[in-house]
Amino acid sequence: IDKIEIHLQLLGYVPQAVSLATEILKKKKLDLKQLVLVPSHGGRFEVTVDGELVFSKLAEGRFPEDEEVLAKI
Repeated sequence: IDKIEIHLQLLGYVPQAVSLATEILKKKKLDLKQLVLVPSHGGRFEVTVDGELVFSKLAEGRFPEDEEVLAKI
């Protein structure tokens, strides 16, 4: 995996992003080159893996479960 990005609205979404990033690092650290938090706006909380969208809070209407994202990585 070259790059995982978590795009997030900074106001109020940082705890969820840090929690998810921590779990990704615990489970995938040997397979991962980069994990990046990308500031965004408009209620966005999206996870991409090598440029492919694997979760969107805007589409799903909720935050992801850590295992849900890990299963797609």
